[in-house]
Amino acid sequence: MEERDGLVKIIADAKTDRILGAHIVGPRASDLIAEVATAMELNASAEDIARSVHAHPTLPEAVREAALAVAKRAINV
Repeated sequence: MEERDGLVKIIADAKTDRILGAHIVGPRASDLIAEVATAMELNASAEDIARSVHAHPTLPEAVREAALAVAKRAINV
């Protein structure tokens, strides 16, 4: 894709970890937001996203990293 810049940030409730929203900027952002939107519809937590399978190497890994970052556990900081 020859694009390296982008950002995925997940906003979650501090007490319940329920996903409240997300910011996604960069290549294929419109594809990546679908995972977060589905998680929100199902009242999922950031931990639920973090524990789900995200193939490597793919852009959706950025969503998993953002979910891990909610609990300050991001791998690729």
